[in-house]
Amino acid sequence: MLSKEARKAFNEAFWSGFKQHMRACMSASGRRVNWANYPTQVKNTYLRMVCDGQRTALCYDIQFKDPGIQAIFWEQLIELKVVLESNMSVATQWEENYLNKEGQTIGRIYWELKSVNFYKKEDWPEIYAFFKKHLKEFDVFYQEFNDILITLVD
Repeated sequence: MLSKEARKAFNEAFWSGFKQHMRACMSASGRRVNWANYPTQVKNTYLRMVCDGQRTALCYDIQFKDPGIQAIFWEQLIELKVVLESNMSVATQWEENYLNKEGQTIGRIYWELKSVNFYKKEDWPEIYAFFKKHLKEFDVFYQEFNDILITLVD
């Protein structure tokens, strides 16, 4: 078991390396993007990269406080499901009622990489490549359809 300080050092080294890895990558819109904090432009939706030793996944989280807005937003994503999944080169998982670490029920769409270990530095290139490839695939979809999603909550 690693100490808190060792886990923090791994985290800092990993994410610094990831930022370096993605520095030259442009969005499908042609603009620079902070890939580590992807700008969804829709309040209460987040593109998260989970990499913690137990799981490696790219997650699109939908966390509206109003259940009605949550349901409408999720329904719209379901209507875009075929398009989204055709952009992604790995299986897409859909969980309308995902229980997050904070105990909140959220909607989560995610893409997972199995058989890697965040705490093995030799796995980092594979993890970086996974995140890079699937962030860019998601970005192509999102740049094309984000206006629809933004309009839903405005």
